[in-house]
Amino acid sequence: MKYVHGYDQSENIRLQDQASTLVELLHSDTLYPAGSHVLEAGCGVGAQTITLARNSPDAHITSVDISEPSLAEARGKIEGAGFTNVTFRQGDIFNLPFEPESFDHIFICFVLEHLARPGEALNCLKNLLKVGGTITVIEGDHGSTYFYPDCEAAHKAIECQVKLQKRAGGNANIGRELYPLLTAVGFTSIHVSPRMVYVDSSKPRLVEGFTKNTFTAMIEGVRESSIEAGLIDGKTFDEGINGLYRTTQPDGVFCYTFFKAVAIKQ
Repeated sequence: MKYVHGYDQSENIRLQDQASTLVELLHSDTLYPAGSHVLEAGCGVGAQTITLARNSPDAHITSVDISEPSLAEARGKIEGAGFTNVTFRQGDIFNLPFEPESFDHIFICFVLEHLARPGEALNCLKNLLKVGGTITVIEGDHGSTYFYPDCEAAHKAIECQVKLQKRAGGNANIGRELYPLLTAVGFTSIHVSPRMVYVDSSKPRLVEGFTKNTFTAMIEGVRESSIEAGLIDGKTFDEGINGLYRTTQPDGVFCYTFFKAVAIKQ
């Protein structure tokens, strides 16, 4: 798996901005019972882990990731916040070091979009889940992006990120596929809820935290890769980024939809 956004510090900051801005929208209904064993698959730098730990202080959370540097960052964040209910393990999502049916619940957020075989990953995770246990999956969908004022160059810049992620084996539009993916793997009682981020100038926290520091920063981050790949010229890409920043002006509007699925293993 190639992480198209990279692992540098600016990407860590972007992930933190995204997580902190979207806590209520994405995670207000993610709560696990006391004593339950929860697997967070693909915790990265701990951007979601800290919310899991806070929302379910009496659950036992095991957070895994393939990247040791990311785990170190996550571990430091959790320890710094004073949480003691999280254990970190390094591991590949396709071959995790746990016995079958080890967990009551599984949580996976912004991971499937980077995998060439998301269905296989879900099947591997399903084997680790107890019968009657739940899986929660959250993903974005770049195809859900629209804004005012509209800007053709901005759409082209966004499409560059979609194409780069596809070339790396991922799918930036995977949010819309959660129901069929979970169905194909055999999960039941699947409920998918769209979570739209709607941003206008009356929501300055979202203007800064999401439109500027999360979404536009993500697209900006693939500028050189997009030009080198021949997907776009520099002038058009920069025009697109300016178009995205234009939506943060007093008359601007930006919309993006995440999808959250919860399903049960029968």
